[in-house]
Amino acid sequence: MTFRADGGPPEPLTVLMADDHLLFRDGLRALLSAAPDLELVGEASTGEEAITLAASLQPDVILMDLKLPGITGIEATREILRESPHIGVLMVTMFDEESAVFAAMRAGARGYLLKGATHAETLRAIRAVGAGEAIFSPAIARRLMEFFAQLRPVTSPPVFPELSEREREILDLIAQGHKNHEIANRLVLSPHTVRNYVSNIISKLQVADRAHAILRAREVGMG
Repeated sequence: MTFRADGGPPEPLTVLMADDHLLFRDGLRALLSAAPDLELVGEASTGEEAITLAASLQPDVILMDLKLPGITGIEATREILRESPHIGVLMVTMFDEESAVFAAMRAGARGYLLKGATHAETLRAIRAVGAGEAIFSPAIARRLMEFFAQLRPVTSPPVFPELSEREREILDLIAQGHKNHEIANRLVLSPHTVRNYVSNIISKLQVADRAHAILRAREVGMG
């Protein structure tokens, strides 16, 4: 809902639908028509149509299907927001994979809603996106929480703690089979500096030579 500058009654949020399933559009159309603070201003069945209508209608919110014929919903979102960053895009889709959610977020979508959402959830998401908020359906929010929970780092002592971080990096490259001059080029170091690092590594690991350092490194999974 947009408040008018003259103090009059607020104007409804304008909504554009982009979905190639007619029955789904019929259901959304009926839902929006019953909400006095929302106004459906256009419908698109392809990504190309969504881009064209977004440019001409400048809606407050776009309900964007992820999988559209031709240009996908992700690509259409990226293109639309490049020209009209003020438009709020709400992805409405059947796909709940983390990769799809992150792709939508990278494209600039403000929300992600599954097509099985209730009428109340759908209306709340549209209004939230229209107000500039980011919102996810409850099922997606749970999936994201589980995903990020799995990414919590498990702290473990580094292998060969007697080596510095740079020495471990060079040892890993040695274990991969790189020669000194290759390591120097890769790390932007002088060959002399790399030779010194290798000598220090051999000394700290208390091994006889480079070959034995490689064996020690590969024993712990380096290389």
